[in-house]
Amino acid sequence: MKTFDQYTMQDPRTQYPLPKAKPDASQPEPGLDKLLKPKADHGEASYRGSNRLAGRKALITGGDSGIGRAVAIAFAREGADVVITYMPSEEEDGQETIKQIKDDGHKALAISGDITDENFCKKLVAKAIAELGSLDILVNNAGKQQYVEEFQDITTEQFQKTFATNVFAMFWISQAAVPHMPAGSSIINTTSIQSYQPSAGLLDYASTKGAITAFTKSLAKMLVKQGIRVNAVAPGPIWTPLQQSGGQPPEKLEHFGEKVPLGRPGQPAEVAPAFVFLASQESSYITAEVIGVTGGQHLP
Repeated sequence: MKTFDQYTMQDPRTQYPLPKAKPDASQPEPGLDKLLKPKADHGEASYRGSNRLAGRKALITGGDSGIGRAVAIAFAREGADVVITYMPSEEEDGQETIKQIKDDGHKALAISGDITDENFCKKLVAKAIAELGSLDILVNNAGKQQYVEEFQDITTEQFQKTFATNVFAMFWISQAAVPHMPAGSSIINTTSIQSYQPSAGLLDYASTKGAITAFTKSLAKMLVKQGIRVNAVAPGPIWTPLQQSGGQPPEKLEHFGEKVPLGRPGQPAEVAPAFVFLASQESSYITAEVIGVTGGQHLP
């Protein structure tokens, strides 16, 4: 993919081309960035940091590809030390993210495992803190999304797995992390436009995103007395491996994201700055909020 300068004023409708994906470009779950066609932009060549997160310590789930990779790169370039986690089957993508960060001269660590396992979630937080020395930014980003056309075809196994990945893991990881997070810390959850405008075929995924939105607002009110802010980012149609690995039906991939007002899907690099803002002290008066990055498909 051609690199686009995010710092030069330009028409947002044409800042990135439409990623025309052929139906046969689908790949198995979980999706891998190395198999994504066409490639996504995670800010590898375009994101320029300005020391906004200097000295901060961040844990990012699902940091191997897509939005998670873009956030990891952005955080590191803003001066944060970063730990990412991902499924063992995503090892190659995860190591590519770590290489990108280390090549930039920043500290990064990868921990692979299954966040649907409560014990792993607890060990993940403990290991991240042991490696970083502390923890003051938590990004609950990892997600599962599988498109199923007919309601009766959604299996109990899929429904439970989607909730375990998207909701239970967020609860377990947050609960393990909060006792170690000082005042001024920030928790940022990845929700979705699906929380507000659910699509047919994404019933279980949309339901989890609704839960994440409510969880974010409630947790923010619980943790305000500790000086910890909790917010969320709600992406719209963003071009990531999640879409090609069952998140969308193959016949819809070619026109993915074209119906939003900006007329195209977003790139992970366009989502990461919202996370940087919510992690930084610039957003000190913002908690219990959701920032939409939706291409104009606005939140209510």
